[in-house]
Amino acid sequence: MLLIRNADVFAPRPLGLQDLLLGAAKILWMGPGRELPELPAALRAATQTVDLAGARLIPGLIDGHVHVTGGGGEAGFRTRVPALPLSRFALSGVTSVIGLLGTDDIARSPRELLAVVYALREEGLNAWAYTGGYHVPPATLTGSVQSDLVFIEAFLGIGEIAISDHRSSQPTLEELLRLAASAHVAGMMANKAGILHLHVGDGTRGLEPVRRALAESELPPRVFQPTHVNRRRALFDEAIDLAKKGCTVDVTAFPVADGEDAYGAADAVRRFLAAGAPPELITVSSDAGGCLPCFDAHGHVTRMEVGSAGALLQTLRDLVAQGLPLDQALPPFTCNPASLLRLKGKGVIATGADADLVALDATGSAQTVIILGQVHVQGGRAVCRGTFEP
Repeated sequence: MLLIRNADVFAPRPLGLQDLLLGAAKILWMGPGRELPELPAALRAATQTVDLAGARLIPGLIDGHVHVTGGGGEAGFRTRVPALPLSRFALSGVTSVIGLLGTDDIARSPRELLAVVYALREEGLNAWAYTGGYHVPPATLTGSVQSDLVFIEAFLGIGEIAISDHRSSQPTLEELLRLAASAHVAGMMANKAGILHLHVGDGTRGLEPVRRALAESELPPRVFQPTHVNRRRALFDEAIDLAKKGCTVDVTAFPVADGEDAYGAADAVRRFLAAGAPPELITVSSDAGGCLPCFDAHGHVTRMEVGSAGALLQTLRDLVAQGLPLDQALPPFTCNPASLLRLKGKGVIATGADADLVALDATGSAQTVIILGQVHVQGGRAVCRGTFEP
C-alpha cells in the first residue's frame, strides 16, 4: 500500500490538491485528505506515505513508438543501436511503451521484440508491441499478422510499415489495404486496438497512400495511424486534414534545427490545436532507441542521432512554457494514446485506474515516478533499475 499526500492532480483535467491510496497496482481511493477512509491497523502499518508537498501529479506518459530492441543499422552493423534500459524510461516519466521494429526487420525479429517486451514487463514497465516492421510482407511470429494479433496478447497492431520512403518496400495500395484490413479484423476478434501504424518518410507522395486507402475502402479512419508527420511542414498540413477525416496522427519528438523544413513536436501540437483539428486525435511519441539518420541525394547516411525517451517530457515542458495549460498539453501523451490503443486504466488518474503516476518538480522534470503502484523514481533518482544496469 502507498499513500500519496498533497498532490496537485491533473487527471488530465485539474482536480486540485488530493490524496491517493494505491494498492494492488491500482488507485484504490482519491479525495481530500480529511476524507481518507480509516484503514485497519495492519494495513496502516504496512502503508508507505509519500508527501508531494503540492507538486503536480500527472498520469504516466505513454510512448507509442519505441525501438525497445534498439533501431538503426542503415549504415552498417556497427550502427545498430543497443536496447534501452528500464531506468531510461522511468527517469523520463514514461510508464508505458509500445515497441516496434523499423528498417531492420531482418537481423532483428518479432521474436526478439517480444522477448524484450516481456523482459521490460518483468522489470516493472508496462509494455506492448506491434508485429511487423518497415517492409511488406511483414515479419511475423506465427506466419501471419492476423494470427499474431489474435493469439499473442502483447501485439496491439501492425507497424511500423514504411510508406513514402526510399527504405520502404514500396507497398502498393492493395497491399496497404490488405494489411489494414488484417489489423482491423484481428483487432475486433481479439478486442484490441488493431491499428496500422505507418512510418511516413520524406517522399513527395506524403500521405496520399492513406487518403487513397480511405477513399477506396470501407475501413474506418481509426485503423490508420501515420507517424513522423511533423518531419515536413507540408506533410503536417496533410496530417491535419487527415485528422479531420478521423485518423489519429502521431507527432515525433525529434530535434529540429532552426530553418529546417519541419516542426518541432511542441510547435506541431500547438498548430494542430489552433487549426481546429479534433484534439483527441493527436499523439506524441519519442522514437526512443531509433536511429534518426540524415541522407544525401544518393541515399547514403551523412549523420545520425538516436531518439531519446526524455523527448516526451521535454515536449510537455515546452508546451507549458509556451503558454498551453497543463491540462490541455497532457492528452497527446496520456489519454489520447490510451484511447487509441485501448489500454484500459491508462492515461488518466481516477479511482480504479492503474497506478501509473508522475510527480513533476518546479522545472517540469520527473521528481517521483510510480509504475503499477511501485516507486521507480524518487527525488529525481532511479530507485529501480533493469537487471543488467549498474
